[in-house]
Amino acid sequence: MKPINESVISRVKLNHQPLVKKKVREKKWEAPIVGYLFISPWLLGLFLLTLYPMIQSFYFSFTDYSLLEAPNWVGMDNYQKIFMEDKLFYKSLTITILFVVISVPLKLITGLLMAMFLNQKIKGIAFYRTLVYLPSLIGTSVAVAILWSNIFGSEGLVNSVLALFGISGTNWIGSPDTALGTLILLFVWQFGSSMVIFLAGLKQISPELYEASAVDGASKIRQFFSITLPMISPVLLFNLVLQTIGAFQMFTQAFVITKGGPIQSTYMFTLYLYERAFAGFEMGYASALAWILLVIIAIFTALIFATSKFWVFYATEGGK
Repeated sequence: MKPINESVISRVKLNHQPLVKKKVREKKWEAPIVGYLFISPWLLGLFLLTLYPMIQSFYFSFTDYSLLEAPNWVGMDNYQKIFMEDKLFYKSLTITILFVVISVPLKLITGLLMAMFLNQKIKGIAFYRTLVYLPSLIGTSVAVAILWSNIFGSEGLVNSVLALFGISGTNWIGSPDTALGTLILLFVWQFGSSMVIFLAGLKQISPELYEASAVDGASKIRQFFSITLPMISPVLLFNLVLQTIGAFQMFTQAFVITKGGPIQSTYMFTLYLYERAFAGFEMGYASALAWILLVIIAIFTALIFATSKFWVFYATEGGK
């Protein structure tokens, strides 16, 4: 057999090299294009429904804008009026912070306790998990708010039950002393989302840790504070941030159930923002309030993350 000339082989290799490079080059471009096509609906939503309205809102916060006329640039006047003259701003902010400080810890404690109960190996546990999570499936809808009004009204379910024991109830929603408490109770009642996240965290804890501590004589309480809490502390941090942001944005319950009353005892910040925007048609002023709320939420979130290094345990980082 006649040997193949080496020069012929080298020419064949050279002729094929551009084709290989071209194919590789086409594949490198093809993957990003396909990826962007798949996420294009999300990108459109991000730019058109989130970023663009945020930029507009930031611009309107420096204007006098009523939706009916063109915005008029006023500079820092809206912010100056809010901080220097607006008493309702401070009142609504105080009520909102009080709501957050009380409702968020109660919701997290309730969610964690229920998650620990539903983490047990008992018969029918799937049914109990579904039953407990059901209130959160309903969401913060108007229907739930109306239901809550009927339960805690002067002739509601709570007073009917108290009457069976000869106790005269009160109008829980119509009293300034208890109205905010009913909203807090509603917020805590919908603990399902935080419970599910806690439950996922509890399932990641190795049973060997509890077995070893039991051999050393640790009680259930000691196991909870020495094993359970440290191991789920990252999950606790996640839930704390989410629930804090959600509590600051609470609107539907206050709007439907109490409308800020009685005597503005439930006058939440978001409700005040809404009335300025859509009742007073002060869209520029309301935009300034919205950006102040954004900064306040960012401050609270930053404080949570700043303090997390003292109580969050990361096993992958040696407990730091």
